[in-house]
Amino acid sequence: MPPPQARGAQVKPARMKPTRPLLPREFVAAHKKRRIMDAIAELSAESGYEATSIADIVRRAGVARKTLYDNFEGKEEVFLTALDGAIAEARQRVEAACEAASEDWRQRIEAGLAALLTYVAEQPAYARTWVIEALSATPASSARCDEAVRQFIELLRGSVPQGTGLPDTIEETLVGGVAWILHQQIRRGEAEQALDLLPELTEFVLSPYRGVANPGPGTS
Repeated sequence: MPPPQARGAQVKPARMKPTRPLLPREFVAAHKKRRIMDAIAELSAESGYEATSIADIVRRAGVARKTLYDNFEGKEEVFLTALDGAIAEARQRVEAACEAASEDWRQRIEAGLAALLTYVAEQPAYARTWVIEALSATPASSARCDEAVRQFIELLRGSVPQGTGLPDTIEETLVGGVAWILHQQIRRGEAEQALDLLPELTEFVLSPYRGVANPGPGTS
């Protein structure tokens, strides 16, 4: 006797598994490149730049060695690209925060510091790459750190009151002091708690201008 299916029962067609959409090649390439940069930042933070090898990077990134060399000339270029990205992102966050703050220069300074400290807390490996490892990794990375400091000095100089009679080097001193405090915080392995420094650093940066700046909104 024929089975029930053969006596007029309709057989449902087999359900086909949905095909996974192909990601654009450019997206995949950019994602792999980012993984390589993340890997060198993490490894440098853990073991130092000198102790990090190409084999370590590709293993951590989960890519082939050929993929690394398709995008970078070698370890130093990977490190410098990661460093450039870290500095650029931090600067963009600080600039955006300052622009979004009120016209009161004190609030702009605090907003910029909060943005910088938030970046350090959210990206501890990249922060260590920039603030610690890059200082001695290569001559090129050291030069990039010097340029980053110069940019932050100019940003501060453009945000504070003018004609205060303070020394011309005051902004250089203040930025250097903030960098040193961050250096110590990160070296202690406390980058994630960087925002705890906001009251201290805000007072440190604002204090030289109190009493010599023109009164503004919020002056007591």
